[in-house]
Amino acid sequence: MAGSPTTTHCPYCSLQCGMTLTPREQGAGPVLEVTGADFPTNRGGLCEKGLSSAELLAHPDRLTTPLVRDRRDAAFRAATWDEALDRVATGLRDAQERYGPDAAGLFGGGGVTNEKAYQAGKFVRVALRSASIDYNGRFCMSSAANAGMRAFGIDRGMPFPLADIARADTVLLVGSNPADVMPPAMRWFAAGRERGAQHLVVDPRYTATAAAADVHLQPVPGTDLALANGLLHLAVKHRLVDTTYIAERTTGWAAVKRAVRQYWPDRVERITGVPVAIMERAVRLLAASRATMILSGRGAEQHAKGSDTALAWINLALALGLPGRPFSGWATMTGQGNGQGGREHGQKADQLPGYRSLADPAARAHVAGVWGVEPDELPQPGVSAYEMLDRLGTDGGVRALMVMASNIAVSAPNTAHVRERLRALDLLVVSDLFLSETAELADVVLPTTQWAEEDGTMTNVEGRVLRRRRAVDAPDGVRSDLAVLADLAARLGRGAHFDDDPRTVFDELRRAGAGGTADYAGITWERIEAERGVFWPCPAEDHEGTPRLFRDEPGDGAGRSSTQRYFPTPDGRARFHVVHHRDAAELPDAAYPYRLTTGRTRAHYQSGAQTRRTKALVDAEPEPAVEVHPDLAARLGVSDGGDLLLRTRRGQARMRARLTSTIRPDTVFAPFHWGGEQTINDLTNPALDPASRMPEFKVCAVALEAATKEDPTA
Repeated sequence: MAGSPTTTHCPYCSLQCGMTLTPREQGAGPVLEVTGADFPTNRGGLCEKGLSSAELLAHPDRLTTPLVRDRRDAAFRAATWDEALDRVATGLRDAQERYGPDAAGLFGGGGVTNEKAYQAGKFVRVALRSASIDYNGRFCMSSAANAGMRAFGIDRGMPFPLADIARADTVLLVGSNPADVMPPAMRWFAAGRERGAQHLVVDPRYTATAAAADVHLQPVPGTDLALANGLLHLAVKHRLVDTTYIAERTTGWAAVKRAVRQYWPDRVERITGVPVAIMERAVRLLAASRATMILSGRGAEQHAKGSDTALAWINLALALGLPGRPFSGWATMTGQGNGQGGREHGQKADQLPGYRSLADPAARAHVAGVWGVEPDELPQPGVSAYEMLDRLGTDGGVRALMVMASNIAVSAPNTAHVRERLRALDLLVVSDLFLSETAELADVVLPTTQWAEEDGTMTNVEGRVLRRRRAVDAPDGVRSDLAVLADLAARLGRGAHFDDDPRTVFDELRRAGAGGTADYAGITWERIEAERGVFWPCPAEDHEGTPRLFRDEPGDGAGRSSTQRYFPTPDGRARFHVVHHRDAAELPDAAYPYRLTTGRTRAHYQSGAQTRRTKALVDAEPEPAVEVHPDLAARLGVSDGGDLLLRTRRGQARMRARLTSTIRPDTVFAPFHWGGEQTINDLTNPALDPASRMPEFKVCAVALEAATKEDPTA
């Protein structure tokens, strides 16, 4: 183990908090001590997940040798890397020879480095020549990304640094609970409140974030779009819109203004359950200052109308004249560690590096030139994440699948069905550090290096590209994903196109993405070190980077020429979009009379594959609990701590009930971090957003009943 401290970044959420890893002798051997580092996002603060993160590197469950099965019903046995990779390459080749090139594919993750995301996309398109790739970020950021591209011509979750939140006079959080899911970020919200800022939260639950706010709007799950249109209706009614800004910087306002006439306050109250008086107060607060932010999260976006919902909040921000103003605008709170960078470099089914479109001939020609292949060799766009999973093992679907840094047997919607499809594959290959629920279904499991054992880059919630630094050597027998993909490419006859050195891969990424929307061409490892991260777009090494998008130059304001380009759209203007409320894909009825919504908790992360193996986090939250209003609990005959059975049209789960008066009486909330009979995503609805292909995680109809210890579950 290295003897000196290493400054790097937390492996969990998109804040990518700075931390220092220091080797210490303790008990049976050396351990890594984790302390917070003074990085701009966290200023030395870490949450309990970050503080305990190094524990997993030497966990007794850590995989350090490849595992294979001799038959689908056989137990795993240890294998050499040569045997395992030969088996993978043969299985990929056999699937393609029997069923066509798209029968081999890869499912990636939003927590991998930029280099791995780039290499994964290149591997599928160059080594496999397949269209079959997507990733779990489709389940996270796709709706907000779609909305950002349509409205602004660019998808960068936060178009300003996180610290700007402290300078805003008014902040509206929609479907986001940073107090629990990214606690270090709360210092910026607290700093704003200390200087008198007003904060508003839209959430069906009275979360820790809502408790710290001045106003809590508590809508029926799935009605955020109607609420946004209702607030815009009131802004028009009370003449609170910024007509000069709209005229100079936007297009499409007249149609939206007409459309929101339908969202008069009484109607919106009936749809959302939010009282008119609270809506009136909210819209006046939002319009009261020039420094106002609207921040959205997965609660508003993980719906079959998530793209339209994000556009509705963008419409409100544009009407109030916010994007581009100092300490103002619309942003979305990216969730996964590399949720931003992971969607920029080619993991999405329709995308090439630099956020280029795979269907664009010019983009194909540019990237093919960097890769040293002919443009016609590149496949056309494939299908989205859930569509890929839904078709696994079928005619026309993927028959041999690699899964990298994703536990889809727990995290995908309708997971009982997804597990069934995984079992139908001819070959399932999973790279991971533990035998996750997905790895347990695999034919081949590959042990790969983790965050503190590798170099690379990440792009955080702000669009800041930063360095992940190697602090320790990986255990013997463990390889990096870059090396795995390069080795497989060689076995498939395409090895000349691949390298396993992260810096070499990053420099190629810069060339492939140059000139694209997400342009990293001017970002070098040296600059990242010297500047503590560089904001994209950064098209040249002498470019300063772009901490704030859509920004006014000094002296800008009313009276500027209508030809001023404020946004990276063809005409330089942001676009309003007419969007209308529609019901959730599944409404409560006699058989399933309540609403289920899902989300994260403070102690755990994503599918829980890591946090459920971390002692401090398990001690803090050893099992999941479903939040139930006391009035509903009384009708069900369930007491606090009692077992509750949840059933939907797709499956069932069993959890302990936690009674709380801070949730709506018609709604229950359950976390999605657990597997087995507590897999809440067995219940969730895979109905897809038509634009983003985001599944409707956040609301479905559910039946509830008190359970006894003898009650069977699925």
